[in-house]
Amino acid sequence: MMANVTAHPTPPAQARVIDQFLDHLSLERGLSVHTCAAYRRDLERVNRFATAEGRALTAITPGDLHRFLAQLTLQGRGPRLAPASVARLISTLRTFYRFLVLEGGVANDPTVTLASPKPWQRLPRTLSIDDVERLLNHSKGRGPLAQRDDALLELLYATGVRVSELTDLKIQNLNLLSGFLICLGKGRKERIVPLGDVARQKLSLYLSDARPVLFAGRYRRRTKRRRMGDDLFVAQGGRPLTRQSVWHLLKKHARSAGLPTSLSPHTLRHSFATHLLLRGADLRAVQAMLGHSTIRTTQIYTHLTKGELQTVHRRYHPRG
Repeated sequence: MMANVTAHPTPPAQARVIDQFLDHLSLERGLSVHTCAAYRRDLERVNRFATAEGRALTAITPGDLHRFLAQLTLQGRGPRLAPASVARLISTLRTFYRFLVLEGGVANDPTVTLASPKPWQRLPRTLSIDDVERLLNHSKGRGPLAQRDDALLELLYATGVRVSELTDLKIQNLNLLSGFLICLGKGRKERIVPLGDVARQKLSLYLSDARPVLFAGRYRRRTKRRRMGDDLFVAQGGRPLTRQSVWHLLKKHARSAGLPTSLSPHTLRHSFATHLLLRGADLRAVQAMLGHSTIRTTQIYTHLTKGELQTVHRRYHPRG
């Protein structure tokens, strides 16, 4: 019977090996905090299995890894992992053991015989242009929080930035006069994204009217007055907005606009890309604005635009 992989904590020695690998990813390869956290979760999962089997991560064998993956993909005590999650886990293991081989931590790479499952390609969810208009125009509040939310949602759709990129934005990343922002994306890579006129107007109003009020503490509760910082989007009392805060306010506004509350910031990112392509934007330009390292990642949106064309054809062609 297979051992329970969730019953054992990470031994100190193995924790140090994982920490060294994550330091390498962060300091030398420039991966984000969120990406490193995903690597850590995967490695702690396999390390719990190894500990239950009486092995160290540095002594694990190809057979051990095959049994570990079989436990995750076949029905056992816990839920099965989806093919995409298994593929990501295998990618983590390959990167980890290649690092150990280069550092002399192991003599042989135990992942050489692992084969990644081919996941189903899932098309990202998008909003129609009409639904985006409903979301962005449903509320015309004049208070500082309403002005902030108005500018934030407009910026998400206008630029297609990820939510982590949005919460990392500083005032100096904006150039409202020229109409662009500088975004720090995955791998700490900078990219320039244009701003539309509507986004520039809403950001200008937020920066001049709402943001100083939020910092002044006029709307704060139990928060100390803070010195004006450089974070672009702030909460009451001047605290930087978190990713969770952005998710919460998006769901609140989606509910108010009569849209599904399953919307996420990434839905607006997908909608940004899809709507550009539907209106004839060049795929390479969209790739640059999204910050995709390869054109293959951006090409998924061409499937969406083809689907739109098929819908139009079926609806309007006399023999559709």
